[in-house]
Amino acid sequence: MRIARTVVDGHARIVVKDGSTVRLAPIEHADDALAAIESARSGAIEAWAEIDEADLQLAAPVAGAGKIIAVGLNYVDHTAETGIAQPERPLTFAKYTTSITGPTDDVVVPDHVTQGVDFEAELTLLIGRRCGGDTPATLDDVAAYTVANDVSARDVQFGDVQWTRGKSFDTFTPLGPWLVTPDEFGDPRGHRIYADVDGELLQEDDTAEMIFDVPTLLAFISDGVTLEPGDLILTGTPAGAGGFRTPPRYLQHDQVVTVGVEGIGELRNRFVYRSRLAA
Repeated sequence: MRIARTVVDGHARIVVKDGSTVRLAPIEHADDALAAIESARSGAIEAWAEIDEADLQLAAPVAGAGKIIAVGLNYVDHTAETGIAQPERPLTFAKYTTSITGPTDDVVVPDHVTQGVDFEAELTLLIGRRCGGDTPATLDDVAAYTVANDVSARDVQFGDVQWTRGKSFDTFTPLGPWLVTPDEFGDPRGHRIYADVDGELLQEDDTAEMIFDVPTLLAFISDGVTLEPGDLILTGTPAGAGGFRTPPRYLQHDQVVTVGVEGIGELRNRFVYRSRLAA
């Protein structure tokens, strides 16, 4: 099963895709993906109107998140290209929830602050229930999987030493296009993950190549930390991002980045410099 949000008459509405049938939630339904999963399980979506998938104007599949927890240096080749020693335990950082944007929305670069904007394809988890704290989270606590682009202002990221600000500017977390439930997505290992810039493939790997797999990440992140329904976990990116190439290839105004994970779909976002929009 797949869940998304679409814009109808200026308002976000939940849509659920089961097989080839796409249904639109009634306007009174909560704008909440987890509530949509419950509606599907209860059979309530059978009464929802069918909608043509071609007519969807997809927004970010979650309206917001309590926490966004991201993982750095989690693919062998990516860690090698940075010149940093492979971590002995997961390296985590936060992203602000105001950075979330939709799967086809423009990413607006505050180019008065940064000239080093980069892309990172990431498999992302949506937490479905309260978990962690005293008992580490498991795959059973994952409600769905989606795709994120962990957009990163490298000059700010490394200039600040800690990474949060450089990865949290508005629109710096494109998300979507769908949330895919575990019964459809299957084992989170073994899915192609990739990114291209203006059609040139720059990242390509398999999620099986994570240093710390999804169960390990869940257990580590939730050890002493309570995860809430709606929290997001970005699981790391493979090699090939522009900032670690020789010479670096940072994103320029009007370039388009496509990020995908096999079994979920693709984000396709145009990067626009704020100064160029104001001109």
